[in-house]
Amino acid sequence: MVHVYNCHPFASQQIVQVEQEPRLVCCGGGALFVVATGGCKVEAYNLELEGCPLICRFATMGTVRNMQHSKIGDYLVTIEEKNSGTYLRAYTNWRYQAEEKARVGVRLLGHLLRGASLRGGVQMEIIEIPMSERPVAVACCSVTGDLLVGCHKTLVLFTLKRQNQQNLQSLQSLASNTQQSSSQSQGQTSSSNQNLSFLDFERSVILHLPGTKPKQVALCGGYVAVQSELEVLVLKLDASSEPKTLEESSDSHKNADYLEDQADFLLLPRHQELLGERAKDCDIAVSVEKTGLEDRGQYSLSYVLFRRFTPDYFQGCSVEETQLHSLQLHPMFTSNQSVSLDEPACVFCFFSLPTAGYLYSLKGGVELLSAYQYPEKVLEAVLTDHLLHVITKSALQCFTVRCAAIAARIEDPYIDTTMRACPPSTLEVCALRMQLFIGLRSVCVFGRHVVLLSTADTEMPEDTERNTQRRGLSRKWTISSPKESSSAGHGWNLYVVDTVSPITLYQEMVEYSQRYAETNPQAQSLQHLFSEAHLLLRASLLQISDPELDPTTPERQKLEEALRENCAQLGDCFSRGSQKDCHLALPYYRMSGLSITEVMARNRPLPSSPHSYGPGFLFYLRHYLLEETEQSLSQEAADEVIDIFSQSEPSQLVSVCTSPSMINISPARTLRILQRLEDSAGVSVPLTITMATMTLRSGDLPQYTQLMDRHAEMLLVYGFIEEPRLLLHGGGGGQHTHIRPTALAQQLAHLQPGLLVAGMVALHENSKVQLEQADHIFKELGCESCLQVDFWEAMLMASSQEAVIQELLFRLASFYIDRLTQTDSETHTNPPHKRPTRRSLKSADDLSYSCSHYGSLYPWLTVLCPSHTTSSQHQEALCKLQSLLCGPSLSVGSVVPLLERLSEETLWGFSLHLLCATRRGQYDSSIEKLLDRCPQAIIAYANHQLQDRNMVLWWQKLLPELCNRTRAAADNSILLAALKETLVVVAMEMSPAEFLELIPDDGTASYFLPHLLTCSQRHLLA
Repeated sequence: MVHVYNCHPFASQQIVQVEQEPRLVCCGGGALFVVATGGCKVEAYNLELEGCPLICRFATMGTVRNMQHSKIGDYLVTIEEKNSGTYLRAYTNWRYQAEEKARVGVRLLGHLLRGASLRGGVQMEIIEIPMSERPVAVACCSVTGDLLVGCHKTLVLFTLKRQNQQNLQSLQSLASNTQQSSSQSQGQTSSSNQNLSFLDFERSVILHLPGTKPKQVALCGGYVAVQSELEVLVLKLDASSEPKTLEESSDSHKNADYLEDQADFLLLPRHQELLGERAKDCDIAVSVEKTGLEDRGQYSLSYVLFRRFTPDYFQGCSVEETQLHSLQLHPMFTSNQSVSLDEPACVFCFFSLPTAGYLYSLKGGVELLSAYQYPEKVLEAVLTDHLLHVITKSALQCFTVRCAAIAARIEDPYIDTTMRACPPSTLEVCALRMQLFIGLRSVCVFGRHVVLLSTADTEMPEDTERNTQRRGLSRKWTISSPKESSSAGHGWNLYVVDTVSPITLYQEMVEYSQRYAETNPQAQSLQHLFSEAHLLLRASLLQISDPELDPTTPERQKLEEALRENCAQLGDCFSRGSQKDCHLALPYYRMSGLSITEVMARNRPLPSSPHSYGPGFLFYLRHYLLEETEQSLSQEAADEVIDIFSQSEPSQLVSVCTSPSMINISPARTLRILQRLEDSAGVSVPLTITMATMTLRSGDLPQYTQLMDRHAEMLLVYGFIEEPRLLLHGGGGGQHTHIRPTALAQQLAHLQPGLLVAGMVALHENSKVQLEQADHIFKELGCESCLQVDFWEAMLMASSQEAVIQELLFRLASFYIDRLTQTDSETHTNPPHKRPTRRSLKSADDLSYSCSHYGSLYPWLTVLCPSHTTSSQHQEALCKLQSLLCGPSLSVGSVVPLLERLSEETLWGFSLHLLCATRRGQYDSSIEKLLDRCPQAIIAYANHQLQDRNMVLWWQKLLPELCNRTRAAADNSILLAALKETLVVVAMEMSPAEFLELIPDDGTASYFLPHLLTCSQRHLLA
């Protein structure tokens, strides 16, 4: 379907003053090239100046049948005929023919001129390009300036080469006497022209296409397109280091021979469309012949697109009227390309039948973007970034294009997300107002200048109809050669029609849209018109090569402002539109830069529907309130939001009330609305907590307590999981996002700290908050020395992630050591009035019973550190740290550097160092230290630690140590008791012979004899 809008894309029209009737026209480089009928002269006119004044004119060497201009290199290539021969020539430096008597150099391809041409500076050159076959069509690459020539069964690619004058002088050294004679005349020109470059071409690749007859060709950035009467083939030619050519199959030869044998029959090929890799299944075999001498690389060829049409003989159409025309490869660049500027971000292929045109996107996957259905037979079409210009016999008409939709998505990866949007490339096209002419023949476009050639028809209408019917009966598919215009024609004209600027056309579209907005603001045509305007502005902003669109220029600022206005208009359309596309209101409103209050003002219901809000507006409003933003609504705006959701989506009221943007909400008014919701929808935990929050804001603490006591603590935790913003605001953008506690969290920190800790643990375990963010919350609450540690301990019980567990173990061990250090210093300094610290939620015994990472205290620790020797805070930190060291999870190596801050002078400090040494397997040194500091604990230590594989330490280390120490201090009852207990254990574990070997030589026999007797009796019983 093609939409039709009465918007006028043309601004002005002027007639080019040409002396003779034009036969061929083309434009490029700001110039219009005209070849008169039957003439051998090219006239160039300036399209940029008013009246299109003549730039220059120059003679050609034959009658021009086809010509193309290349903006890269600024050269003109022609196909000329002379004396029944067809020639291919390139005209360079043609602008220097402003004076017709200027010198002209003629040379062959690859043969650079010498002598006067080199010494005298710039002059126009005619490069003769020899061809083995008759050239039929030519095309110039708008990206590289390369030249593609289509012949009967081949395509020849010529690479554009630039030779700088200094290089030429070094390569073509002149004779010394010639240099001396011309030194004076060359002095000035060499200094001014030493940086000039000379153009040349190198024949690099020949593509053999035995199964097709090219009528038109196109070249752009490595893409090669060839068009025959009813077929289009697009190939991709890539330079590669490895040879990879497509061999011509024998089937293609057989097919060609078969077609020649069946020349007398009418063959109707079937319609076919092959995209991407499937295009290689077409019956056109292509082979590559590399001919370049300088380029040592190889070329790989891949099929991109193949399209074949079936001729239409109905409605009196002739064969000639069903043939393809207007083949074009169109590049488009973006402002932030990842590839080099020599490679366009996207390439489009356009071709047309007289009744329909087709636009394909080639890069990033081949797809058909648009199919244009023309209202009448089209003679020629030209594709641009903004519009498609087509001509019929009596009118110039413009269609919109979808190139900007593809390029915008390549430029911005956030398009088609909740951040940004762009109309789809599959959007139906539209036709703008047409401009009437008489006898149009051809069209070409440069920038905003559309050049039209019109020639009055010399045939009578009856003759035209009769000839058309007669040609329609022809059975052969042969295209007739262009007819020469009659010298007795009724006249001709060469027009230059300027299109309006994109911003002007956009403004006209906005004015045109008002008729839809007044009658039906939800009409699809209104949305479609704004989408067309959006793509028009997008295409203008994507033109990075235009110096007028520099980011600092007023022109670009106007375009960006218009784009924001258009996004607001599209947001309005989708906010009131259907449920299918309502989500697009969010990105378009974001791109518009409107505040939420401005969006609300644009979406207030009409008087005819007082309580109706569009689904897109509700979607936008809901997502805005779900986002963590610093922008707070005023009380009036916040109350209006509550009214909107209470009327349209009451189920979302809890989420709306907890939004940080709604901080200025009227609590009493909102509480009444929530109570009505509870009466209609029933009681729910998040709703109850939200109501309690409103009473807390109102200062009604009794009602707050009553509401919070409705549900058990665990149910309240589930409510926090369902709506985390009841406890905290922020945190949606990652761990570095600013996060803060709510008023409810502050209240819970004072009155129900256990509920707050349980809620934060539940949020972390359900991935609603990160560990660093939770720490920040407790710091904001001023509870980093109490509730934060309780949170860590609770997290250690709940978490199953090993990385989180190790992080928590290290944090807790560090905190316990800090607390021991602080309490120890406070004990020595005796501060006079110290504020009491809140007790922890979990004691050391609670943690050892409920958390597997805390271990039961070793029995010998109670001997070393009696509980009555230190303060309660100190004792709590000591027991928890000892319990961690007794547990299985804490890595002792990570704690040892921290323990260096604790002295071993105190028994509790010594116990921690001894625990670490024992955990690291240093039993020998631990036994010695323990005997030195607290020998009464040695038996308890040995009974717990020296078991299983460490049992041998009883007689290998402990017994000799005790013997030596009792020998030195015979009256030490503690050592004697420890020795006695040690002998009892050794007697139970060893044989009598081994026991005798352990008795010291100077020992008292009566002391060891009872133990030896016990050992012997046990051995006999065993």
